[in-house]
Amino acid sequence: MLLANKVCVVTGAASARGIGRATAKLFALYGGRSIILDLSEEQARAAASELGDAHRGIACDVTDKDACIAAVERVVGEFGQIDVLVNNAGITQPLKFMDIAPGNYDAVLDVNLRGTLYMSQAAIPQMRKQRSGSIVNMSSVSAQRGGGIFGGPHYSAAKAGVLGLGKAMARELGPDGIRVNSVTPGLIQTDITGDKLTDDLKAEIIKGIPLSRLGNAEDVARACLFLASDLSSYITGATIDVNGGMLIH
Repeated sequence: MLLANKVCVVTGAASARGIGRATAKLFALYGGRSIILDLSEEQARAAASELGDAHRGIACDVTDKDACIAAVERVVGEFGQIDVLVNNAGITQPLKFMDIAPGNYDAVLDVNLRGTLYMSQAAIPQMRKQRSGSIVNMSSVSAQRGGGIFGGPHYSAAKAGVLGLGKAMARELGPDGIRVNSVTPGLIQTDITGDKLTDDLKAEIIKGIPLSRLGNAEDVARACLFLASDLSSYITGATIDVNGGMLIH
């Protein structure tokens, strides 16, 4: 089992059709103990219970550093370790550049970028103690191509920040045995995008995707599984594109 005996924390993982939920489910399938973090303790626990008794759901607002530290303390207190952290929690807003108000900017940057910083800062002391760990940061093709279909420019900026932060983390934390990599999904069919994708829009988008289909949450989860496992033991500071060829460098 790729993740046997590994404790895997996934943020923003309670949404039924989300990337985080699919990742937590796949981790459990491959032997990991999935710890689902989300804003609602009730929803996080319900999502974890579907995976089995070995898994846990914990409330955590990733924009609150104390909440991140408290969540990690709960995990370490019960299981004694944290082997994998997937910084998946994120929000998007489909706004044009001149329509971005201070509140919009703060909300998107806080969850996507500050949340990645705070959650990582909370987990790293335990990973340093273990001298091992894998952190997977969720960015977006929007960061690479200067905008997507549903995310505004502030979303692109936040996700580009995640890429830069991840590379700097990889450089600093490598000597501690901690690997840090990023995933850049393309257009993935989740609860965020589902009600906005008309059949005509899907058809138009697919024209620009060499693999001729939209992605799903499981496509991204598989990339996270690879980066979380020892299959990627000599990979750090990398960016894994999961976009069906939408963006080929």
